[in-house]
Parts: sequence; structure tokens; C-alpha cells
Amino acid sequence: MKKIVVLVLMLLSVQVYAQKFKGLALTPPMGWNSWNKFACDVNEKVIRDCADAMVKSGLKDAGYKYIVIDDCWHGERDSLGFIQADPQRFPSGMKALADYIHSLGLKFGIYSDAGWKTCGGRPGSRGREYQDAYMYAKWGIDYLKYDWCNTEGLNAEGAYMTMRDALYAAGRPIVFSLCEWGNNDPWKWGKNVGHLWRTTGDIAVLFDGEEKHPGWSSWGVLQIIDMRQDIRQYAGPDHWNDPDMMEVGNGMSVNEDRAHFSMWCMQAAPLMAGNDLANMSKETLEILTNKEAIAVDQDTLGIQGFSYAMNDKVEIWFKPLQNDEWAVCFLNRNGEAKPVEFTWSEHKVIDSFANREADFTKTTYKIRDLWAKKDIGKTDKKLTTTLPGHDVLMFRLTPVK
Repeated sequence: MKKIVVLVLMLLSVQVYAQKFKGLALTPPMGWNSWNKFACDVNEKVIRDCADAMVKSGLKDAGYKYIVIDDCWHGERDSLGFIQADPQRFPSGMKALADYIHSLGLKFGIYSDAGWKTCGGRPGSRGREYQDAYMYAKWGIDYLKYDWCNTEGLNAEGAYMTMRDALYAAGRPIVFSLCEWGNNDPWKWGKNVGHLWRTTGDIAVLFDGEEKHPGWSSWGVLQIIDMRQDIRQYAGPDHWNDPDMMEVGNGMSVNEDRAHFSMWCMQAAPLMAGNDLANMSKETLEILTNKEAIAVDQDTLGIQGFSYAMNDKVEIWFKPLQNDEWAVCFLNRNGEAKPVEFTWSEHKVIDSFANREADFTKTTYKIRDLWAKKDIGKTDKKLTTTLPGHDVLMFRLTPVK
């Protein structure tokens, strides 16, 4: 009876709570999600082990804080329609798991779907949004990824607004991640609904190419980058474009993982690891915990980078940072090594959206190599080097005073 009374009060207050929780994602969220590595094979031990590993590995110290269970955690609804965890997979229940994750100084995320069923066939939230939000708050959830399977007949903006309002009515601040794959231009309406929104279909463990499935495709890193280069103006503090969770450590080469991570940082993307944190290589850990690269992603200016030029499939990206600094990334799209020559003084980089420019004839910048982790000179001299295939050079430029 208490659950029913609480739910009625929440429904009566919907007009008051028609907004999202603000200030929860002033920089892109950082954490880990179970799907890319474990898919539906999730359970209490897997999640606890990855939470432990996030702390012990140094990922937490590098800024990662969300442990998010994706699809397939759901059990059946109870007699009143309230969602429960799968008792075989999560015998201790979600409240106990949340308490454990919180005891590590981390935050806990969960998954649901706007349709009748999730993509994995578990109970979705359609028609049960307020009940589910109430349970998430009761359990101590901090982050909700909300998917878009089995949503026939629904309007995306309206469906996500309903869950937004339900979360707010439940009273617990929860980061709201919209996952409708960019099909309904969420960047145009998502700012007042959620804290981040998926911009494309699912990522694959693939640097360049398409992985076809019955009725849909998952995409390589380069394809995802290319799909959405015209929406950077919609992103910023508390409302981010999300090119999907990362595949670093899941089977690509070290070069490709490094390039993948760097480009997510250049795009001010949420940094959600998707590998097995409890069993990762030294190289994977070094990529995921590169604090100088992460600082580019987490820069408080909150401006997404942009493609500036392309030469022989070596693409140059710029990203404005605080204090008149810039991040620069040379991305080699080729499978083989390519020579790179860049005469800084011949370029004037203008970002009209951010109202910033880098005129290298007027300002000299110190160049910091973020992967070599050393200063390599200044922009008063031409950059000449060789860039391995599917790899990057990533720099931070600081004005010389």
C-alpha cells in the first residue's frame, strides 16, 4: 500500500517536476558499462569485480566513477507492477549492489528501455515509468541509460520527457542517458530532457567498416566519427553528444585503441569504458588512464572538437580549451604509416561557434605530446614526423607568454 500511495503522489506532482536534474554532468560522464564486453551475461559477481577493478587499477583516480549495468539485469515485475532484479543473477538485490558500489566511492547506473521490452527481451518501462523511477531512487541509482527497442507508436521526445519527469518526481538526482541511436535528432531537443544522447547506432569492435546484423548494422570508429560532424553546436556542459561506449581493450590493435580514445576525447564525448576491467592489459590500462588526454575531454569549456583539414587520409582535428589553449589531433585513417608535415605559420584556425581562433603567425604555442607525455617544441617550427597506420598524434598547445 505504501508503494501505491507514493506513486500516486508522484503522479500528482508531475506538472511541478517537468524538468531534468541540472548540473550532474558539467563535463562528459566517465565510467564503465557492461554491454560491449558482457552483453546479457551479467551478474552480481561481474559487476562487483569490475567495480573493484575500477578502484584498484587507477581508473577511479583518473576520473571514472559510474558503474553501469546494461540490459538483462531485470527479473519479473511484482504483483503491483514494480520491477525487480533477476534473483538468480543478482541474489543480493540492487539496493545491496548499489550500497557496495557507493562504499567504493563510485556511482551506480542501470539500464531500461522506453518500449514494452528491452532490446534483450526483458521488461521495458513503457507505461511503468513512474514505478521504475521510484524503484531506481529507492535502490540508490545514480545513472540511467534508456534504450529505444520495441517502441512502436511512440514519439521519442515525448517518451524521453516522460521518463525525465518520472526521475525528477522520484527525487533522487540521476544522470539521464538517452539512447535512441540518433534516429530522431535528439541533439535538437535533448538539452532539456537528458544529460547525454546517443548520436548513432551501436559501435563495433572495428576501427574502419560496418558489421551487418539482420535488419541493422553496428559501426567502426571512423564511421561513427563521420556520421555526426555537423552537430557540435548542440553539445556543452550538462548536455553531450554521445558517440557510444568505448571498445578500448576489446580486440582492436593498440594503435586503433589509442586513436579511438583520442578521438572520443577530441569530441568531448562521454568516456564509458566497455572492456573487462578485471582482466585488462597494461596497454589498455595506459590508454584508459592517460590523464593528459582525459583532461582534453574533461575541459570545462565544454566545446566539442572539429575536423579542420585532411591530407592523404590524415585528418587534423582542433578543439578549443580553457585559457586560450588548444588540443590538436592528427588521425591517420590509413592502414599504413604516413608522413606528416605541418607548417603552423601557414594556418589560421577559426572556430566561429566557440568564437576562438589560433593565428600561428601572431601567437607561438608550446607543443605537448599527450601520448609521449613530453614537450616537443613550439609552433614556430614545422612539424615533421611519420604517423603509424590507424594511429594518432595528440597535442596540447599552450600560448607562450
